[in-house]
Amino acid sequence: MTTTAPTVNGRVIALAHYAGRALLEGVLARHGATFHQSVTLRAVVVAGESIGWDELVGDVTGSLKTDESVVRGVVEELTATKLLEEDPVDASRMRLTDAGRELHESTTAETAEISARLYAGIPAEDLAIAGRVLALITKRANAELAGA
Repeated sequence: MTTTAPTVNGRVIALAHYAGRALLEGVLARHGATFHQSVTLRAVVVAGESIGWDELVGDVTGSLKTDESVVRGVVEELTATKLLEEDPVDASRMRLTDAGRELHESTTAETAEISARLYAGIPAEDLAIAGRVLALITKRANAELAGA
């Protein structure tokens, strides 16, 4: 019996996303963190470990497609738990604390191991095609959301 691979569609993408997210959330839960917190810490890391408040909120709101008030709450949680702090040089910017950096590094290392297993054996050209297709779908969905 031959099984035909599914065509990429919203359901296939969602199933892959939620399976991967469940694995990530398992790692995060062991460290006492949430998915939203992880996305927020990553945004600070990508920005060079210091980012303006408004830029941070905008970046995470855009990534998670959630309300700005939710993201502001996450930033407040991270600040209260001493994972983020105001930049002492410029109070309008946020930066990682040593504990925030450690959390990000340890969860990133653990999820990298999982990702390596998930992507193992998939030809690079297949990954490149999938990446282009998903980037195009994301671009189109973001355009739809901007027009809504």
